[in-house]
Amino acid sequence: MTPVLAAWQRPYLNIFKHFRVEEWKRSAKEGDVAALTDTRLKGTIYRIRGSNPASSYLQLPRAGTQSLGLTGRYLYLLFRPLPHKHFLVHLDVATEENQVIRISFSNFFKEFKSTATWLQFPFVCGAASEGTAQRGAPGAAPADVRWTCLVLDLPSILALYLSRRYSHLRGVKLCSNLLVKNLCTSDLLFEPGVTLAEARLGDLCCRGVAPMPRELAFPVPKGKKWHDLYDYIRFPCQGAKLLHNSIQKNFPSPVAGDQVPEEPGCPLATLSRAVCDRLSLVQQITSPKGGLVPDPILKLRAIIGFGGCSTKWALWTRDSTAVVYPCHAVIVALLLKTGEQRFFLGHTEKVSVLALSGSSSLLASAQAGPRSVGRLWDFPTGTCLCLFKTSLQSLVSLRWVSMVVVWSTAQVTRGGGVTVLAKAHTEVDIQAMKIAFFDDTRMVSCGRDNIRLWRVRSGALRSCPVALGEYHSLDFTDLAFQERPEQELEGHVLFVCSRSGHVLEVDYENVCVRSARRLLPAQPQGDGQEQAGQLIAQLDVVEYQTQLLDGPPSEHEASVSSVCISPDSHKVLSTTATGNLGYLDVQARDYNTLMRSHKGSVLGFSVEGKWEQIATVSQDNTIRVWDLASRQQLYDFSAAEETPCTVAFHPLWKMLACGFDSGVVRVFSLAASDLLLEHKQHRTAITGLTFSPDGNLMFSSCLQGTLALYRFVAQKTQVLRVLGNVVARDAGSGVDTLVLSGDSRLLAFVGPSKYVVTVMEACSLDEWLFVPQLLRVDISILDLQSTVLDSAVRVCFGPVPQGELLVSTASSKILVLDAKTGRLVREVSPVHKLTCSSLALSKDGQYLLTAGDKVIKVWDYRMRFHINFQVFIGHSEPVHQVAFTPNQEHVISVGDAIFLWDFLAPPPVRSSPARAHSSVSTLPLRSGIFSESDREEEADLPDSSRKVANGHKDSSVLVVESDGNEEPVVRSKVRQESSRSPGKPGNEPRKGSRTPKSQCSVRPDSYRHFTARFKASVLPQSFLSAPAGSEVLKLKAVIGYNGNGRGNMVWNPDTGFFAYSCGCVIVVEDLHSGSQKHQLGHAEEISTLALSHHAQVLASASGKKDGDSHCQICIWSTQDGACTAELFHHETQVQAMAFSCDDKFLVTVGDYSDQTMALWSTHTYELLLSTRISEPLHDVAFSPGSHQDLACVGRGAVMFWLLEQQGAAVSLKVHRAPAPDVLGLVELTSLCYGADTLLYSGTNSGQICVWDTETKSCFMTWEADEGEIGVLVCRHNRLVSGSNTKRIRLWSVATVQELRLKGPDARSGSVLLEHEITLDGTIVSAAFDDSLEMGIVGTTAGTLWYINWVESTSIRLISGHKNKVTEVCFSPDESHCATCGEDGSVRVWALGSTELVVQFQVLNQSCQCLAWKPRPAGVWPCPGESQHVVAGYSDGTVRVFSVSRTEMELKMHPHTAALTAITYSTDGEMILSGGKDGTVAVSSPRTGMTIHVLAEHKGSPITVLQCTRKQYHDFGVQGGELWLATSSDRRVSVWASDWLQDKCELLDWLSFPAPAGPEGLDSLPPSLAAFCPWEHGVLVYVGFGLQKEALFYSLRKKQVLRKISLPAFATSLSLSPAAPFMAIGFGDRLLRLQPCPAGAPQDYAGHDDTVHFCRFAPSGRRLLSASHSAVLVWELTGA
Repeated sequence: MTPVLAAWQRPYLNIFKHFRVEEWKRSAKEGDVAALTDTRLKGTIYRIRGSNPASSYLQLPRAGTQSLGLTGRYLYLLFRPLPHKHFLVHLDVATEENQVIRISFSNFFKEFKSTATWLQFPFVCGAASEGTAQRGAPGAAPADVRWTCLVLDLPSILALYLSRRYSHLRGVKLCSNLLVKNLCTSDLLFEPGVTLAEARLGDLCCRGVAPMPRELAFPVPKGKKWHDLYDYIRFPCQGAKLLHNSIQKNFPSPVAGDQVPEEPGCPLATLSRAVCDRLSLVQQITSPKGGLVPDPILKLRAIIGFGGCSTKWALWTRDSTAVVYPCHAVIVALLLKTGEQRFFLGHTEKVSVLALSGSSSLLASAQAGPRSVGRLWDFPTGTCLCLFKTSLQSLVSLRWVSMVVVWSTAQVTRGGGVTVLAKAHTEVDIQAMKIAFFDDTRMVSCGRDNIRLWRVRSGALRSCPVALGEYHSLDFTDLAFQERPEQELEGHVLFVCSRSGHVLEVDYENVCVRSARRLLPAQPQGDGQEQAGQLIAQLDVVEYQTQLLDGPPSEHEASVSSVCISPDSHKVLSTTATGNLGYLDVQARDYNTLMRSHKGSVLGFSVEGKWEQIATVSQDNTIRVWDLASRQQLYDFSAAEETPCTVAFHPLWKMLACGFDSGVVRVFSLAASDLLLEHKQHRTAITGLTFSPDGNLMFSSCLQGTLALYRFVAQKTQVLRVLGNVVARDAGSGVDTLVLSGDSRLLAFVGPSKYVVTVMEACSLDEWLFVPQLLRVDISILDLQSTVLDSAVRVCFGPVPQGELLVSTASSKILVLDAKTGRLVREVSPVHKLTCSSLALSKDGQYLLTAGDKVIKVWDYRMRFHINFQVFIGHSEPVHQVAFTPNQEHVISVGDAIFLWDFLAPPPVRSSPARAHSSVSTLPLRSGIFSESDREEEADLPDSSRKVANGHKDSSVLVVESDGNEEPVVRSKVRQESSRSPGKPGNEPRKGSRTPKSQCSVRPDSYRHFTARFKASVLPQSFLSAPAGSEVLKLKAVIGYNGNGRGNMVWNPDTGFFAYSCGCVIVVEDLHSGSQKHQLGHAEEISTLALSHHAQVLASASGKKDGDSHCQICIWSTQDGACTAELFHHETQVQAMAFSCDDKFLVTVGDYSDQTMALWSTHTYELLLSTRISEPLHDVAFSPGSHQDLACVGRGAVMFWLLEQQGAAVSLKVHRAPAPDVLGLVELTSLCYGADTLLYSGTNSGQICVWDTETKSCFMTWEADEGEIGVLVCRHNRLVSGSNTKRIRLWSVATVQELRLKGPDARSGSVLLEHEITLDGTIVSAAFDDSLEMGIVGTTAGTLWYINWVESTSIRLISGHKNKVTEVCFSPDESHCATCGEDGSVRVWALGSTELVVQFQVLNQSCQCLAWKPRPAGVWPCPGESQHVVAGYSDGTVRVFSVSRTEMELKMHPHTAALTAITYSTDGEMILSGGKDGTVAVSSPRTGMTIHVLAEHKGSPITVLQCTRKQYHDFGVQGGELWLATSSDRRVSVWASDWLQDKCELLDWLSFPAPAGPEGLDSLPPSLAAFCPWEHGVLVYVGFGLQKEALFYSLRKKQVLRKISLPAFATSLSLSPAAPFMAIGFGDRLLRLQPCPAGAPQDYAGHDDTVHFCRFAPSGRRLLSASHSAVLVWELTGA
């Protein structure tokens, strides 16, 4: 670009004087702007003041489209900020690429910010005295702020911060609040305080330094120094390294703020300390600290879309090789030969018009909207040459435009701008207007009822109408000249078309209609004739007629918007109203579609797994599938009256699912282009839709808050569960609404309200009615400083190893949470000006994508730089979704169109494949054979037939793979290590230990597969356990059964041995007396149990302890309950175990992450052999007739194993038998052996398969249930099946043995269903007698049922809570206890038998707290006395239940928030309740009225409410009752009350200190307090504080009496009413009994999670403790 000649601007230019600011003709002012005379400065100054900078300013030049054109390097601003105010200055500068950059500085800015077009610098105002100079952050100007000379080095700023080359200064905007003396530009560096003589003497002139000119200088009284009166700031300083430093060499300059280098006779220019501090601070704030690389990190690759504002604009280039068209705010040049797209970016609204010069050197465009501006582009380079304001309200339709403007572009290519040649007002309608090809001063327009000829002459624009005659009432739409080589006016013909199909031939010279034709459609349609002749192209009459009559037909799906013939006359470009763009190749007689597009906004997309296709949904009611390589549309599905909301590709099959605004979820087949399935579980618009990575599960949610889970089997779906009120009703739609973690284990969404984010176990939704939630995070309370409740908008999982969850909020924040604990890790704010509409994280966890407003941002996820993001524009509408492609090489964003970006970041560093160091290798199981052998026998293997698959040096098991058809044998050498007994040190070698291996993290589609409940706590390796025989606490009973286990209940009908697991405890119960024995040896949740056939040995398995590398298997003697051995081999969880029929062998199977099977000797419990399976196994069983045969089931196959022994060596043969093809892709989930040679297996789709163990083939299947079959038990000719439909069924299979002879042709008609019983949950365990007449069945509801098929009865044996227990309490007589849980139930138990007496259930609510009504003092217990329990719920209600009458007596609603604590007054006449919002309500159970509402703790949830009696005048206050309230903010209030007198007086208010941040804690422990029963007037407090301790506080002395140190922060607290004992629960699963005031504490294990509740009985002889769903009953020995 030719530089602007600036000789007239040298040596400097006084801007105020040159532009005559005082006349306000070439400058503009707004608001309170006034010219004043300053006596101190002896001249005129301008005062700008006002509260809003946008409405109080002085602007140069007057119009924003004009330019100052000042090229001086330095800008001098002489100003003074108004005291105690904020000011703002904007500078608009142009780069050599003609891009406009805004530089702003203000003392309001807190930090430096930059974008591609804007730099924001904070300004630190100094004070007159150095002692008061600001050294902190920028802020309001001080009272004695001084006049300042600010020198901005504009080229250096652009080079340093944006790597741009400076061209000139376009404009200046001085906003309130400041005083301005002058403004000037120069290439010289003026030094204040230096005279001309001093400058010459110091030789400063040759270095570009000159004394300050008189009109820019501040007056300095005699005897004073300039720097003592004023401030001089040069920015940036010379020390900054410039990226483009060519100018600096020509104009070196001293460093402002430092001393000028001392030379003979040259005085020193010394700055004050205050100014130096400010310079240092500003430089520190604004110094670039790096950012994302490369810059830019995204490059626009392709756009799928056309039109936006209008579909009529599509142009040919001069050489007919490319097409130019708009796509919303982007102009696209498409090269026909290669399909490559080139983009013209800069418009902020939709492009409404386009024009290309005849030589294709210039491109003109204009955008619609209130800020309608035009742009001129250099078409070959894509550079914007200039901008100009059109002065029109809108360019979408020119019908209402009343002014025609003609612009000149002659100076644009020489660095100038467009100028107005002429303009005219008109009242006629104009639909199209074109410039004559033979004369640039002549134009023609057409519109409704008119055709006019225009001409520019002598600066005026005049027009004349064409006489239309009988055609005067037509609505003309377009026009075209007949091009001829002659340049004379004579003979030129003009064609004009109308909506009615008329084509008029106009004689240009005579200004009249020469002829008229009318085009009629072959088959008239709705708008019939209007579609016949929308537009015409520039072609002569003969060519026009020939192509119309003889050319190839081209039928379009919608009306044609425009046509354009290529300059070589070989192609005809056409556009349609639906956004289709294509061209007709006349010579090839073929039509080519260049682009299709959605007619409405694109709402979302899904990328096919291999990144070959993308599916999009739009407001135009269509679902479209595109090929991303060619950008061509492949499929189009439409719904006439429904709008698709979200879409998802199936990860395995060629099908996609789509959710509609009607609530319907439809599944389409891409192969057949047809609708496959339709689900109507929702009634409102679908907000979320996603598949699990293995394609087995699909999740959907809707605006009504419903969450649905589907299962895909053989390309068919089955609805597993529909949960109501789970997802937020006001959540938006999109893929970021419902997301799965990378390992498919966790599902996250916004709900049940917009303030809460829920994280749950994804694959266990099908197990029970209530959602097994892992975590709920209340977003609204994370920002304690905010006065507005924040809400969640979108969610996104971080990398799996980090376990983070990203939540975008309505206040434009991104919260990074710990997905396990909900702890806030970090916060990014603000992300966008408005809400972040979509976010996505790269697979390597390095980059974060966000979309908001109309821009896309790419962030460094770790936030390591000063500028952690880059901004990318292009969309003219809000971006609805943005995501990485699976290979992370591209980014896709949708909104107004589909944008495909190249992601230019370096690929993630991948470590080289490590050598195999695992002692067991994974081999694919074909019909196949694999084998294991010793390392000593490796040399004996023929090299030609086998190849070593694993060569670990320390392995005693070697996996080899056969190349031939022979059956190699699994051989293993017996290990010599001794088993580890419970008493041995933990540092001894573990039996069967292996080196770690990579884990498969995709859970199979089977509920039968065990998944441990998530726990954030671990049991410490050492604790203060009581010495043997001196235990004060003894575990008396366990209330509950772990319904999360699988096969975790055993029963032997011959011996009567009955055992089950609850958490980490094995409960052995006598079915006759109900007494319990407990086996405590596990620290983690027990997954499964196995009982030997002679019922002498019990095996139990659990996860690995803290510090262990393998999970734990315990071997127990059923006679004395002693643990005889501990086995360690599997790395994650044990899925199933089984004893051989002779009890000589034990086989154990690992879960889907472990994928190993191990065989153990029950004589020595040594590991005989181990092998890894390439697919997850669900169940295993030994044959009842032979200890050599065993089988296991997994994904789509049964594996038959044959065990052989040769001395000490053990070998295995295996045969994999696939499931019948008719079942499709299924999981075989359960198995059991039948009579003789039969084996039964269940599937996850409800079929039962019968196998012949001799031929190892399936010869029969039948539909046994509608859901997955997880339990099978066979005795003789009867079979019991249990499934996730909650049903157990008894089948008669007597004829199956006969059908075995028929082979695959056997039919299931002779299999009879004898009985069916529906229970309360999914069946997970079962044990029956030999005749299958009676048995015990366990469900996921935490219940064990006694089943009697003869009587067709089911009796509840054991029951418990499935979800977390929220509170426990004793009845006053201690005969019963009550529990409540998150499932909304209140349960009353008989303590003697631990049987459930009564259950009160409230649907769709969580019961948070409860209390038993106390017996009045001095009243003897009455047998017929009515006992009451009060409970508080999550909806703010309080319910009173009568236990004796088993009914609800009263319901109150004293709170607007969820209840967190509740208690009775000591006489039972009042109910005190505390809420999550910190309010405490006092209500009467007699009247149901709320008497008092106390708000002293408002804002912090109430954790404890407790009442106790006191003397009436004790503590100096009236009242017979003392009660306390504790809130989570570590505050305790103590009150004295007389309820009869309606008195409630605050006695004391305690606030306990705490450190600033909970380092090392995932969440804050609760604040708990209780009155001390054995020490009157004292309360005990535990909670988060400076130390881990329990504090004893005296209400009389108002001080802490003593402290008891604790090993960790307490999670629960209870004080014994009878003895000086304090029970404390901890987050590390321990329950501590602490003697008071001193004594040795005792720690008790037995919990598998945080002990979140403990409660002493009124007598002090019993203690209840709760850990998740397990309730433990303890007795105090000797109490």
